[in-house]
Amino acid sequence: MNISHNGKTLIVVVGPTAVGKTVAAIKLAQHFDTVVVSADSRQFFREMSIGTAKPDESELAAAKHYFINSHSISESFSVGDFEKQGLALLDELFKTHDHVILAGGSGLYIKAICEGFDDLPVADISVREQLNLQLEKEGIATLQEKLQQVDPDYYTQVDLNNPQRIIRALEVFETSGKPFSSYRKATINKRPFNIIKLALDMPREKLYERINLRVDTMVEQGLIEEVKTLLPHRQLNALNTVGYAELFDHFDGKTNLDEALLLIKQNTRRFAKRQLTWFRKDKDFIWFDAGADDVINQMIKTIEAHA
Repeated sequence: MNISHNGKTLIVVVGPTAVGKTVAAIKLAQHFDTVVVSADSRQFFREMSIGTAKPDESELAAAKHYFINSHSISESFSVGDFEKQGLALLDELFKTHDHVILAGGSGLYIKAICEGFDDLPVADISVREQLNLQLEKEGIATLQEKLQQVDPDYYTQVDLNNPQRIIRALEVFETSGKPFSSYRKATINKRPFNIIKLALDMPREKLYERINLRVDTMVEQGLIEEVKTLLPHRQLNALNTVGYAELFDHFDGKTNLDEALLLIKQNTRRFAKRQLTWFRKDKDFIWFDAGADDVINQMIKTIEAHA
């Protein structure tokens, strides 16, 4: 944990998808009279709402949120951009708040704010073109296998359904000869605020039940129509993600609707498993049972004890 600076504290709230981070973050924000900064790499995008399970209008009204609907899918917005913009925002927010909540399930984005990264090498454009061509000709499985061979560490953490992430890691390896995971900082950048890391989990069966139910709810809310409107933009990096990729395949005639929805549930469950693997590697996280009746009180007590 970082050393406290001027009593300013960043409260990090993470956990797998569908565990209840949004509700917990809002309740903590209300208790500490503060705001929520989202670290969900899909909720930044205005055009993606239903499939990313964004906070609804009443939730957004209950606590002010940043980095929700902040960018368009047509804009390039990397984890490095998020680090720069996020730190600049926190600098402003800490002028008027003693606590700020950082909530989300994107481990890389949480890490960017809390620790930062080494500068990644700039890849040769021909390497990227070659990998994209390979994706087109042979499919994503070949690239997944390649990543598993050259960077088994990152393979266990990356969203394997996101070809752009896989290609980025492979191009870094091809360019530098070193695995993408080796560019994670060994020495952590000191931040000018205290950091308290809280994580939510629940029994696996219950979490999977919640994930399946959430997908059904998304369909009722209009997920299929949302994805259909995004078909003309399907090549964009932001849309290479669970909940969208499976429905694009359905519209291509590769699967029927029932199969596509089963795949979304299956891939979301796998994604949740990888999120948990990522967060459990960071020993600074204090874990809570998201289903406990007094979980918010437990979290508040922990924050006050570490203040």
